[in-house]
This record gives sequence, C-alpha cells and structure tokens, in this order.
Amino acid sequence: MARIIVITSGKGGVGKTTTAAAMAMGLAQRGHRTVVVDFDVGLRNLDLIMGCERRVVYDFVNVINGEANLNQALIRDKRCDNLYVLPASQTRDKDALSVDGVGKVLEDLGKGHDYVICDSPAGIEHGATMAMYFADDAVVVTNPEVSSVRDSDRMLGILSSKSRRAEANAEPIREYLLLTRYSVERVARGEMLSVEDVQEILSLNLLGVIPESQAVLNASNAGIPVILDTLSDAGQAYGDMVSRYLGEELPMRFLGTEKKGLFSRLFRG
Repeated sequence: MARIIVITSGKGGVGKTTTAAAMAMGLAQRGHRTVVVDFDVGLRNLDLIMGCERRVVYDFVNVINGEANLNQALIRDKRCDNLYVLPASQTRDKDALSVDGVGKVLEDLGKGHDYVICDSPAGIEHGATMAMYFADDAVVVTNPEVSSVRDSDRMLGILSSKSRRAEANAEPIREYLLLTRYSVERVARGEMLSVEDVQEILSLNLLGVIPESQAVLNASNAGIPVILDTLSDAGQAYGDMVSRYLGEELPMRFLGTEKKGLFSRLFRG
C-alpha cells in the first residue's frame, strides 16, 4: 500500500500547493509511482501548477460519487510517467468529501502507487480535515512569521488527535516541518523568525528550508513544478527536501550567516 502524505498548514498562501507539486514530481523522478490529489474542492489550483488544467475531464468528487472511475479522472504527467494528478472539483461543495468516499479513493490509489500526496486546503475546514484524517506522514508548511507558525502549531494538535491513526491507537503520524519564503536578509534585520526560532516553537523534524525566490512564481505561472528549475535556489531546495524525506542526510543550504531573528530579539534579548 502507498504511503499517504498530507501537505498542510494553518494559514493560506504559505506554499502548500507548490510544495505538493514539487514533492510529487521529486518522488516520481526518483522512480516512485506517485499521485498527487487536490483536496481544495471549489478552489482548485493544483492542476494549474502542474500545467494540466486543460486536460481535466473528471475530478475527485466525480470518482467519489461514482460518476467516473479513477482511470478516467487520473491525469498522467507529460514530463514523468510515474506521476499522476487527481484534480479537485471547481463546482462542488467541500461537504462532497465524505470519510467513506475519500477512504475508498485513497485505498484504490494505494494499490497502484508508492506515494499518495494530499494537497490540503489551509486551516481546519472540511477538506483539510479529510486530507489529514488518512495521513501516514504530514508535511507542515509554514512561513517564518509569528502568525503562520502559531497557526501551524494548532494543526499539530489536530494531526495528533483527529486522525485515523489516533482513533486506532496506532503509530502516530510522522510530522515534518517545511519552512518556505525564507529570507536570510530579513532574518538578519530581525523582521522574521529564524530557522532556530521556528524549530524552538514547533519542535518538528526540519525537512527543508525554501528560500524566497521569484522562481516559485515563474514556475507556477508556467505550469511547471519549481523542482524542475534546477538552476534556482528554490528548485534545488525542494530537491534536497525530497532527498531528506527519502532518508538522505543533507546539510541545509541557502541559510547564509544567520543572526538573531524576531523571536530571539523579542524573548531572549
């Protein structure tokens, strides 16, 4: 069965969909059969970032409702044969995602894939809780800002108490931290939290630090997962993130020479 990975956060706009697309592509490039599922019913964006929006015929909700089968709804990535996309519906309500329906789709996906990546909406609305419920692993995406980190801390409580694993008293979800839109210059000026600050607050295994980069926006606009831009800092950082998830030990890059961040200055002098 596949490993189910949820990409989640407490706040919108932190880069979850960018991360889901990059991680899915990275795993697929390494030979793992991977599918990335958009749980943001009504506001789908994953198909845009993956560059397959014109190929969407059936979606996640169609499969749940029995209006299409998985083979009809899955879209194979043109750049990597190991990668598939299951888009969300733009016209349905998030309540269309039922526990039984989502569970059946994920079970079926797990039979033919090594990894199922769930691109979750922000916060704790229905689509987000559905994405988190079935997770084996969780990548908590946060920006180095106090509000973003605080909201991510709240998500950790939900992951540990309202998942299928928690209900079954099974092994807990493996939780990882991904720090995005990181600016060494702003940390040095004390305008945002440092990596050390964020880790002190959340106490999570740090999977990667993605630097602030124009390459992320450029890739999204072009419908290309940024991990394919191997000349950019962001693309390389996402590549490192995937390698760490698969067990490689790599040093964190693009951190420069850090000075005290905002948290350090406020609370430790």
